[in-house]
Amino acid sequence: MASQTGSQTVVYAALAGNFLIAVTKFAAAFFTGSSAMLSEGIHSLVDTGNELLLLYGLRRSGRPADRSHPLGHGRELYFWSFIVALLVFSLGAGVSFYEGVTHIANPEPIENASVNYVVLGLAFLFEGFSWWVALREFSRQKGRLGFFAAVRRSKDPTTFTVLFEDSAALLGLVIALVGIAAAEGLGMPQLDGVASIGIAVVLTATAVFLARESKSLLIGEPALPAVQARILALAAADPAVHRANGVLTVHLGPQQIVAAISTEFEDQTTAPEIEACIERLEERLRADLPQITAVFVKPQTRGAWLARRALIEQQS
Repeated sequence: MASQTGSQTVVYAALAGNFLIAVTKFAAAFFTGSSAMLSEGIHSLVDTGNELLLLYGLRRSGRPADRSHPLGHGRELYFWSFIVALLVFSLGAGVSFYEGVTHIANPEPIENASVNYVVLGLAFLFEGFSWWVALREFSRQKGRLGFFAAVRRSKDPTTFTVLFEDSAALLGLVIALVGIAAAEGLGMPQLDGVASIGIAVVLTATAVFLARESKSLLIGEPALPAVQARILALAAADPAVHRANGVLTVHLGPQQIVAAISTEFEDQTTAPEIEACIERLEERLRADLPQITAVFVKPQTRGAWLARRALIEQQS
């Protein structure tokens, strides 16, 4: 699908960029002894591993349904996105904080600081390109929605995960540059360690945000209102249907939706006619909305549906 292809492009671009950046940062940290640069190298290495996990999640989520998972494996992508958020916190932020505290307690002057500046400049170019690819794809997906509203409503965590990782990386580069320059200019190598702690704070905030969004998707979010409205319109258009009361939906993956429709059939409709109606609904829904992977139709009065909806809203 086009959406998944776009997400894969974003992840591959980030993977290539982060790997090249990690190598150059570690080389610079080795030659200069900069704590901030070492933290940045660890950050980029963690991001490289994260992109591999996202690609793994994309591949696993595309597997068809089987006996063990009759509704498919779509939620694997949401699971690995949540793992990525945990890694950003535990490895990226944790190691950066440790390096910063260690360097403040045992400061060492930075050697060959010009190497750091060259590497930071190259890293900014590589990271900026990856960020631009992710931003372009995210802008295409979000349409007219605002940035944070689009993130909250997005069902594809790969794009916004890469976008936030790259944004945190760019901010981290700025912090590293300021810390290294201040440590060299003021003759206070402790400031290099302070920069590492600053990078850890940025990564912690990013990890918390990504974990929150991934958890919501993993638990189960409904389809967008426009999709739900289209499902009800298609159901109500069938001649055997008296009223389409409502629909419950849940995303198992970015392009995998399960729908349960509450339907009130015409009084004279026989059981064979109801069966034929349900078959027609499944065909129409899958033709019009290919992301619908499973459809369940429940014969139900409007009063019973409204009572069920009221109970759900009370518990919200």
